[in-house]
Amino acid sequence: MKKLIVFALIILTCNFVVAQYKPIEKGSSVKFTIKNFGINTGGSFTGLQGDINFDKDHPEEAKFVVSIDANTINTDNDMRDNHLREASYFDVKKYPRISFVSTKISRSTSGELVVYGKLTIKDQTRDISFPFTFTASNNGYLFNGTFNINRKDFGVGGSSTISNNLDVQLIILATK
Repeated sequence: MKKLIVFALIILTCNFVVAQYKPIEKGSSVKFTIKNFGINTGGSFTGLQGDINFDKDHPEEAKFVVSIDANTINTDNDMRDNHLREASYFDVKKYPRISFVSTKISRSTSGELVVYGKLTIKDQTRDISFPFTFTASNNGYLFNGTFNINRKDFGVGGSSTISNNLDVQLIILATK
């Protein structure tokens, strides 16, 4: 009888096993757009790390724990990038990583997936949510999402010529 119960438990849990994937740099991008003097300025980050537990048949059970290297900020202007690494902006010496940890995934009324989670920049953590899509890709998945944040919520930059709000575009390739 004990063997039957153990076997039944194994079968039941097999239906809910979520595959684990690692985000990889090649094929992924973390980009942002912000207005500076009223003109759109863009940049990107690299140094992607983390774990993604995902099953296409049960996406609501997914878990994302990912981060990027704050020191890799690249706006195609070395002087500006070095300024953004300083304490008044990203303070990369003290806070080397920017991280996101999902707390739940649900479907909107229109059927799209929405991830909810905690974004941490400079030791300031805020709740965010955004819609995302996934596409099967070479032994893994390509995840896409876009969200907007207020840089001041995270203590990034003082009063300046740049907008408080910025858009972040994610394309994350994750494989086994």
